[in-house]
Amino acid sequence: MDTPTDETRERRAPDPRRRSERARRAILDAAAELIVEVGYAKLTMDAIAARARVGKQTIYRWWPSKAVVVLDVFERMTGAPGAPLPDTGDLAADLRTVLHATVDEFTSPETDRVARAFTAEIQHDPELAATVAERLTRPNDEAFRERLRTARRAGQIDPGLDLDIALELVTAPVARRWLMRTAPLTHAYVDELLDAALRAIGPR
Repeated sequence: MDTPTDETRERRAPDPRRRSERARRAILDAAAELIVEVGYAKLTMDAIAARARVGKQTIYRWWPSKAVVVLDVFERMTGAPGAPLPDTGDLAADLRTVLHATVDEFTSPETDRVARAFTAEIQHDPELAATVAERLTRPNDEAFRERLRTARRAGQIDPGLDLDIALELVTAPVARRWLMRTAPLTHAYVDELLDAALRAIGPR
Protein backbone atom coordinates (compact mmCIF):
# COMPACT_ATOMS: atom_id res chain seq x y z
CA MET A 1 0.00 0.00 0.00
CA ASP A 2 1.29 3.45 -0.90
CA THR A 3 2.10 5.70 2.01
CA PRO A 4 0.18 9.01 1.75
CA THR A 5 2.44 11.91 1.00
CA ASP A 6 2.36 15.15 2.94
CA GLU A 7 0.58 16.74 -0.03
CA THR A 8 -2.10 14.01 -0.03
CA ARG A 9 -2.65 14.39 3.70
CA GLU A 10 -3.03 18.15 3.27
CA ARG A 11 -5.65 17.66 0.54
CA ARG A 12 -7.59 15.18 2.65
CA ALA A 13 -7.49 17.16 5.88
CA PRO A 14 -10.70 19.10 6.55
CA ASP A 15 -10.31 22.85 6.16
CA PRO A 16 -11.00 24.34 9.62
CA ARG A 17 -12.02 27.63 8.09
CA ARG A 18 -14.66 25.97 5.95
CA ARG A 19 -15.90 23.96 8.93
CA SER A 20 -16.11 27.12 11.03
CA GLU A 21 -18.05 28.95 8.33
CA ARG A 22 -20.53 26.07 8.07
CA ALA A 23 -21.04 26.17 11.84
CA ARG A 24 -21.48 29.94 11.78
CA ARG A 25 -24.12 29.71 9.04
CA ALA A 26 -25.91 26.93 10.92
CA ILE A 27 -26.03 29.04 14.08
CA LEU A 28 -27.46 32.06 12.27
CA ASP A 29 -29.99 29.89 10.44
CA ALA A 30 -31.07 28.32 13.73
CA ALA A 31 -31.43 31.69 15.46
CA ALA A 32 -33.49 33.05 12.54
CA GLU A 33 -35.87 30.10 12.76
CA LEU A 34 -36.19 30.16 16.54
CA ILE A 35 -36.85 33.87 16.96
CA VAL A 36 -39.87 33.45 14.70
CA GLU A 37 -41.03 30.28 16.48
CA VAL A 38 -40.59 31.28 20.13
CA GLY A 39 -39.83 35.02 20.16
CA TYR A 40 -36.76 36.82 21.41
CA ALA A 41 -37.62 36.57 25.12
CA LYS A 42 -37.74 32.74 25.04
CA LEU A 43 -34.79 32.36 22.71
CA THR A 44 -31.80 30.76 24.45
CA MET A 45 -28.24 29.95 23.51
CA ASP A 46 -28.99 26.31 24.43
CA ALA A 47 -31.85 26.18 21.95
CA ILE A 48 -29.76 27.77 19.21
CA ALA A 49 -26.94 25.28 19.85
CA ALA A 50 -29.34 22.33 19.76
CA ARG A 51 -30.99 23.48 16.52
CA ALA A 52 -27.63 24.21 14.88
CA ARG A 53 -26.12 20.97 16.22
CA VAL A 54 -23.10 22.71 17.68
CA GLY A 55 -21.74 23.06 21.18
CA LYS A 56 -22.80 26.16 23.09
CA GLN A 57 -19.15 27.11 23.47
CA THR A 58 -18.99 27.37 19.67
CA ILE A 59 -21.64 30.09 19.75
CA TYR A 60 -19.86 32.00 22.50
CA ARG A 61 -16.67 31.91 20.44
CA TRP A 62 -18.29 34.43 18.08
CA TRP A 63 -21.17 36.00 20.00
CA PRO A 64 -21.22 37.15 23.64
CA SER A 65 -25.03 37.20 23.90
CA LYS A 66 -28.19 36.22 22.09
CA ALA A 67 -28.84 39.90 21.27
CA VAL A 68 -25.67 40.00 19.19
CA VAL A 69 -26.59 36.72 17.48
CA VAL A 70 -29.99 38.11 16.47
CA LEU A 71 -28.45 41.38 15.29
CA ASP A 72 -26.14 39.40 13.03
CA VAL A 73 -29.15 37.46 11.72
CA PHE A 74 -30.83 40.73 10.83
CA GLU A 75 -27.68 42.21 9.30
CA ARG A 76 -27.20 39.09 7.18
CA MET A 77 -30.66 39.68 5.74
CA THR A 78 -30.43 43.44 5.24
CA GLY A 79 -26.73 44.14 4.72
CA ALA A 80 -24.06 45.77 6.85
CA PRO A 81 -25.40 48.82 8.72
CA GLY A 82 -24.01 52.20 7.83
CA ALA A 83 -23.00 51.34 4.27
CA PRO A 84 -22.73 54.55 2.20
CA LEU A 85 -25.71 55.34 0.02
CA PRO A 86 -25.21 55.56 -3.74
CA ASP A 87 -24.09 58.99 -4.89
CA THR A 88 -24.58 59.47 -8.61
CA GLY A 89 -25.36 63.17 -8.23
CA ASP A 90 -29.09 62.44 -8.69
CA LEU A 91 -30.59 62.45 -5.19
CA ALA A 92 -33.99 61.16 -6.25
CA ALA A 93 -32.49 58.24 -8.18
CA ASP A 94 -30.14 57.34 -5.33
CA LEU A 95 -32.87 57.39 -2.68
CA ARG A 96 -35.13 55.40 -4.97
CA THR A 97 -32.46 52.71 -5.33
CA VAL A 98 -32.07 52.41 -1.57
CA LEU A 99 -35.78 52.46 -0.72
CA HIS A 100 -36.68 49.99 -3.46
CA ALA A 101 -34.12 47.62 -1.92
CA THR A 102 -35.66 48.26 1.50
CA VAL A 103 -39.09 47.35 0.18
CA ASP A 104 -37.70 44.15 -1.34
CA GLU A 105 -36.12 43.20 2.00
CA PHE A 106 -39.20 43.85 4.12
CA THR A 107 -41.61 42.15 1.76
CA SER A 108 -39.44 39.02 1.84
CA PRO A 109 -41.32 36.59 4.14
CA GLU A 110 -38.15 35.53 5.98
CA THR A 111 -36.97 39.08 6.67
CA ASP A 112 -40.48 40.21 7.56
CA ARG A 113 -40.89 37.47 10.19
CA VAL A 114 -37.53 38.10 11.83
CA ALA A 115 -37.88 41.88 11.74
CA ARG A 116 -41.34 41.79 13.33
CA ALA A 117 -40.22 39.46 16.11
CA PHE A 118 -37.19 41.68 16.67
CA THR A 119 -39.23 44.90 16.66
CA ALA A 120 -41.74 43.51 19.15
CA GLU A 121 -39.00 42.71 21.66
CA ILE A 122 -37.42 46.17 21.37
CA GLN A 123 -40.61 47.68 22.81
CA HIS A 124 -40.05 46.18 26.27
CA ASP A 125 -36.35 45.31 26.39
CA PRO A 126 -34.36 48.54 26.94
CA GLU A 127 -31.00 46.78 26.74
CA LEU A 128 -31.84 45.22 23.38
CA ALA A 129 -33.25 48.55 22.15
CA ALA A 130 -29.99 50.30 23.08
CA THR A 131 -27.93 47.63 21.30
CA VAL A 132 -30.05 47.92 18.16
CA ALA A 133 -29.82 51.70 18.20
CA GLU A 134 -26.04 51.59 18.58
CA ARG A 135 -25.29 48.89 16.02
CA LEU A 136 -28.07 49.30 13.49
CA THR A 137 -30.26 52.39 13.65
CA ARG A 138 -27.64 55.10 14.20
CA PRO A 139 -25.21 53.90 11.51
CA ASN A 140 -28.00 53.60 8.95
CA ASP A 141 -29.40 57.03 9.85
CA GLU A 142 -25.96 58.60 9.57
CA ALA A 143 -25.47 57.09 6.11
CA PHE A 144 -28.72 58.76 5.02
CA ARG A 145 -27.69 62.06 6.62
CA GLU A 146 -24.36 62.00 4.81
CA ARG A 147 -26.09 61.56 1.45
CA LEU A 148 -28.42 64.44 2.35
CA ARG A 149 -25.44 66.60 3.34
CA THR A 150 -23.94 66.01 -0.09
CA ALA A 151 -27.24 66.97 -1.68
CA ARG A 152 -27.43 70.11 0.45
CA ARG A 153 -23.93 71.15 -0.61
CA ALA A 154 -25.01 70.63 -4.23
CA GLY A 155 -28.02 72.92 -3.71
CA GLN A 156 -30.53 70.09 -4.14
CA ILE A 157 -32.31 70.55 -0.81
CA ASP A 158 -33.22 73.51 1.41
CA PRO A 159 -29.96 74.71 3.02
CA GLY A 160 -31.75 75.58 6.27
CA LEU A 161 -33.54 72.27 6.67
CA ASP A 162 -32.78 70.08 9.69
CA LEU A 163 -31.33 66.87 8.30
CA ASP A 164 -33.10 64.74 10.90
CA ILE A 165 -36.43 66.10 9.68
CA ALA A 166 -35.43 65.41 6.07
CA LEU A 167 -34.38 61.89 7.01
CA GLU A 168 -37.69 61.17 8.70
CA LEU A 169 -39.72 62.59 5.83
CA VAL A 170 -38.00 60.18 3.47
CA THR A 171 -37.78 57.01 5.59
CA ALA A 172 -40.40 57.06 8.36
CA PRO A 173 -43.46 56.57 6.12
CA VAL A 174 -41.92 53.37 4.73
CA ALA A 175 -41.33 52.04 8.25
CA ARG A 176 -44.85 53.02 9.33
CA ARG A 177 -46.52 51.33 6.37
CA TRP A 178 -44.51 48.15 6.98
CA LEU A 179 -45.01 48.13 10.74
CA MET A 180 -48.72 49.00 10.80
CA ARG A 181 -49.64 47.13 7.59
CA THR A 182 -51.75 50.12 6.58
CA ALA A 183 -51.35 49.42 2.84
CA PRO A 184 -49.13 47.45 0.48
CA LEU A 185 -45.45 48.36 0.60
CA THR A 186 -44.42 48.64 -3.04
CA HIS A 187 -41.94 50.35 -5.35
CA ALA A 188 -44.78 52.48 -6.71
CA TYR A 189 -45.53 53.73 -3.21
CA VAL A 190 -41.86 54.62 -2.67
CA ASP A 191 -41.80 56.56 -5.95
CA GLU A 192 -44.84 58.64 -4.93
CA LEU A 193 -43.43 59.16 -1.45
CA LEU A 194 -40.09 60.39 -2.78
CA ASP A 195 -41.78 62.80 -5.20
CA ALA A 196 -43.68 64.36 -2.30
CA ALA A 197 -40.76 64.32 0.15
CA LEU A 198 -38.30 65.87 -2.28
CA ARG A 199 -40.75 68.65 -3.09
CA ALA A 200 -41.01 69.32 0.65
CA ILE A 201 -37.26 69.39 1.30
CA GLY A 202 -36.14 70.90 -1.99
CA PRO A 203 -34.48 74.32 -2.31
CA ARG A 204 -36.71 77.34 -1.70
